[in-house]
Amino acid sequence: MPRLTYNFPEEPAPIKSGIANGGARRPAGSSPTGAVVLSFGLVYVLWGATFFAMRIGVESFPPLILAGMRHLSVGLVLYPLLRWRTGIRPTAEHWRTAAVTGALLLMIGNGGVCWAEQTVPSGIAALLVATVALWMVIVDWVRPKGHRPSARVLFGIVLGFAGMVILVGPAKLGSSGRVDPVGAGVLIAASLAWACGSLYSKHGTLPSSPMLGVAMQGLCGGAALWIAALFGGEIGRFHPASAPLRAWMAVGYLFVFGSCIGFTAYLYILKNSTAARVGTYAFVNPVVALLIGWLLGGEALTPRTLLAAAVILTAVVLVITVPHRDPREAADRLPAPGEA
Repeated sequence: MPRLTYNFPEEPAPIKSGIANGGARRPAGSSPTGAVVLSFGLVYVLWGATFFAMRIGVESFPPLILAGMRHLSVGLVLYPLLRWRTGIRPTAEHWRTAAVTGALLLMIGNGGVCWAEQTVPSGIAALLVATVALWMVIVDWVRPKGHRPSARVLFGIVLGFAGMVILVGPAKLGSSGRVDPVGAGVLIAASLAWACGSLYSKHGTLPSSPMLGVAMQGLCGGAALWIAALFGGEIGRFHPASAPLRAWMAVGYLFVFGSCIGFTAYLYILKNSTAARVGTYAFVNPVVALLIGWLLGGEALTPRTLLAAAVILTAVVLVITVPHRDPREAADRLPAPGEA
């Protein structure tokens, strides 16, 4: 495998969470520089396109193996590199947190998205994954000593679920068929797993280097995906030699642009922008995914899809832009990167 040559950003101030943490310190009201604008563009476009790449990948690879190849590769490549660069030796507690979050975020979360995209268009999958922001509020509310959401946030949650009902509700609505209910159910479960993993990661312990935490989660989650693929019978359906070039290009895109470059850009904007600005990726990514699926994959933008998109994304905006007195509370409301 060729040596990676891209540069990591300067590590943010020590934080507890890897993938899910939005709490790195950012200067309030920082003005957008060229590098920040570029990083936002990368997060918007690269992560939005990962849903279409997964849709291409599952045409030739079993879904859990597709996710397993991506995340285990990230861990195998980045972990030794970052261990050498940071000099950090992860503890048993670090590995325990990485194992739990890797299973929730990557095996159930991302693996579920890959499985669902066998029957659900990539743009609609991204739209349902955007509900992670809503699930995070609910999980944080029902946990012991949780935080009761405000009336505005509760309204956003109700609105978001209404959008999901539009997608999977009556068989005919606006002269367009509904989304496959099984695939939609798996996506909702995957989003709930993302929310649980995100909150566990926030309260758990990972190394002070966020990228090292991501690499550890990749090792644990990727290994769990391969084990699940083995017990699910996917190994017998895995024929890498017969996979077309476009399938391998999709895997390469997910590894290089989705995980490495995209997450590096995400860490950069976490450090150099505000929580409100960073949170915009949660509703921009689904829009990008819908457009890419329509332009490149021939996925239909039906009246049902457009109505559901408007309702769900409005709900997400209501939830993640609610005012907070404590800047750290606002940062914690950031949804986990839905693709990372």
